[in-house]
Amino acid sequence: MTHPLVPHRRIGTSALETSVFALGSWHIYDRMHFEDAVQLVRTAIDHGITLFDVGVYAAPGGPPAFTDVLFSAITRAAGVARDDYLLSEKLWVEGWDEQTGFRSQLDGALFRVGAEHADLVILGDLRRDDLALRDIVLNLAELTADGLIRAWGVNNWSASNVTALLDIADAEGVPGPEIAQLKYSVSRRSIPDGEPFGRVFARGLSMQASDVMEGGYLAGKVSTEREVGRDPGGIRQRIIDDVPGFVALAEQLGATPAQLAIAFTLTHPATATTLFGASSVAQLEANLGSLELLERVGAADIRASVEPFWADRGLVDPEGP
Repeated sequence: MTHPLVPHRRIGTSALETSVFALGSWHIYDRMHFEDAVQLVRTAIDHGITLFDVGVYAAPGGPPAFTDVLFSAITRAAGVARDDYLLSEKLWVEGWDEQTGFRSQLDGALFRVGAEHADLVILGDLRRDDLALRDIVLNLAELTADGLIRAWGVNNWSASNVTALLDIADAEGVPGPEIAQLKYSVSRRSIPDGEPFGRVFARGLSMQASDVMEGGYLAGKVSTEREVGRDPGGIRQRIIDDVPGFVALAEQLGATPAQLAIAFTLTHPATATTLFGASSVAQLEANLGSLELLERVGAADIRASVEPFWADRGLVDPEGP
């Protein structure tokens, strides 16, 4: 099946335009044959996917990870030029250096991936309260001015803390966060769909939807050996119990569960890009069918049809962590 090029959307108020799909690499490239990974990335580029998240999802001090090193080799073998894609990296607040801020972390990440700059950096979860948010904003402004990053955002921060970052950036006259990476799926909706983040999105912030298939459950699996992300609200068993009904709904709509799960995330007006992983060309091309589903069924009807699967309603504070 021939798919049209993936459409693009703007990231926040920045100059960056991203494909509405971002290809993640968490525990993917390291379990694929190299030749298959090269074909996967080449196919993604050819379909118009331009944003690649190669941030190492391991905080400083953890075991070594090689996602970004593998990606560097994959792009070279695929003949992909650096100007042909946007590179998204991860920075960890736990690794903040009192002298250089995030610079040493970023220098290491860029060295591993073989790039001179990251187009986007995402700050990991905020798990410490001894660091001034103003220092973070000003340090990222320096990295931007030095050409090391083009835009930045946060991963699963509260609406209040994101608002504080925006206020500080406005007061200092420097770039603020442009995107919030949030867990967003037919099951986990309370935070992105809540009023606190609604006010943040109204200020121009975009969303990157992540964990959209709950580690594979919302792709139709009732069990998985993959590492699955955190479970705010303790709703994972409810999600697993809902799998047969969700599969039936997808079949009724003429789609796969994965296509329905992905299409739903694109119905949110703040979504700039949806992050998912694919471990084969066939899986990637099947996921692209979510665009056809969205066009055929429509955003309003998709949102209405998946309403019964909203598992964290009333169980998670919409303010966020």
